[in-house]
Amino acid sequence: MITGIPSCAGSRETGEAAGLAALAGIVQRSRLVVLTGAGCSTESGIPDYRDDAGAWKRKPPMPYQEFIASHAARQRYWARAMIGWRALCGARPNRAHHALARLEQAGHIRCLITQNVDGLHQRAGSRQVVDLHGRIDAVECLRCGRTGSRADIQTRLEHLNPQWGGLDARIAPDGDAWLEHVDFTAFELVNCEYCAGLLKPAVVFFGESVPRDRVLRAETAVQEADAMLVVGSSLMVYSGYRFVRAAHERGLPLASVNLGRSRADALFSLKIESSCGSVLERLEACIAASGRSQSDAGARLCAASQRHSNSLV
Repeated sequence: MITGIPSCAGSRETGEAAGLAALAGIVQRSRLVVLTGAGCSTESGIPDYRDDAGAWKRKPPMPYQEFIASHAARQRYWARAMIGWRALCGARPNRAHHALARLEQAGHIRCLITQNVDGLHQRAGSRQVVDLHGRIDAVECLRCGRTGSRADIQTRLEHLNPQWGGLDARIAPDGDAWLEHVDFTAFELVNCEYCAGLLKPAVVFFGESVPRDRVLRAETAVQEADAMLVVGSSLMVYSGYRFVRAAHERGLPLASVNLGRSRADALFSLKIESSCGSVLERLEACIAASGRSQSDAGARLCAASQRHSNSLV
């Protein structure tokens, strides 16, 4: 479904073509900033958090204060994360990630702000990325501030908890796993090898502030852009929504590719409700076709000019 543009008579395909043409026009004429969310990674097998109405699909993620205050909460978190990590490691960039990377390489995207923590944009080839909520493939010590590899922590956890390795669980968002009605009291945690401090994934938990340097980078990108595209986000979390609101306050064209309702629907000038990967691939094709059309028109103009010059000789 396409909203925010004049309705098009004819079939659904005609309406989608009109929406893609409008989106291609925005992308081609703009210094574009892109904001992505969980819907961008669902084709990679990573579940999202919310349904089409923007409501939670399950219990919300563990808040920061609960994680740091409760040993039992950390046991529950790391046990589930140890099992979910295997699936997250197997995730690969999908059509949406690759299309966005190619659009950046073609000069259409100046900056990509992602609320995702999976690192798939970089693995697809995007370079101008702001990882707003951090990266799940790293850990940080809450005492000394050192950072390290999440893969190394996985090895240590599996060594201490071999009996958990055979458990099978349904995968949840961001490397979590569904483990309900399980006793976590025997699960052994690992601490920082340098200071024995608490270890936490290098991601922003609910109730935790986004580091100021990342916010500034994202704000600068919005200030330097002249259009914004939101891909796969309901924008229910303020940390991402604020940048869309800032772009709207600047009067920038705002477009969205997302299935279902979002917090910013009233702000978008164009919204395409369809699969992110499918839309972005077709967007590339639309831009390429437009480029070929302009090239053909330029060639015809040059040929006509040459014929006119020859007639004057």
